[in-house]
Amino acid sequence: GTIRIQGNDINDYDAVQLRDKIGVVMQKAVLFAGTIADNLRWGKNDATEEEMWKALDIAQATEVVKGKEGGLDYMIEQGGKNLSGGQKQRLTIARAVVKDPDILILDDSASALDFATDAKLRTAIKENCSDMTVFIISQRANTVKNADQIIVLDDGKTVGIGTHKELLQSCTDYCQICLTQFSAEELEKEINGDE
Repeated sequence: GTIRIQGNDINDYDAVQLRDKIGVVMQKAVLFAGTIADNLRWGKNDATEEEMWKALDIAQATEVVKGKEGGLDYMIEQGGKNLSGGQKQRLTIARAVVKDPDILILDDSASALDFATDAKLRTAIKENCSDMTVFIISQRANTVKNADQIIVLDDGKTVGIGTHKELLQSCTDYCQICLTQFSAEELEKEINGDE
């Protein structure tokens, strides 16, 4: 009946305190005219260079920034017009991570990343952000298959809740999604525990 952050009911926080505890990254990456550092500090005004580089490492954006003239001082055009879609997404993920929120919401925010980079990102978040509760919203089954709990929605209604393996055995909608993204043989091995 309640939602709690660090044991406290969310109704005990005022709106500003509550927003400070949450980092959100949307699919459409929004960057502002200014340096990379300016954009990262939008998540945390007093972020140190060390904190920014750690967030960039987690977001798989270190090489992107090192490859830009000036590094953290590289000037981003309004909307990030001088960056690719994947670069923009990685920088907005880094901006949310540098904030070090209690809750991190990634709303299809890795859609422009290749599968290998997406996998490295999820691994880095798991290894470095263990104190965060992370919500990943994705159309890629591979992105969510290792989550502690997956909620399958159809037209805004919950049609399945469980782990990847549980849902493969109990949720027709989830199985149909997986069959479009994995081979039947791969899914059969996962159901039988032969991964």
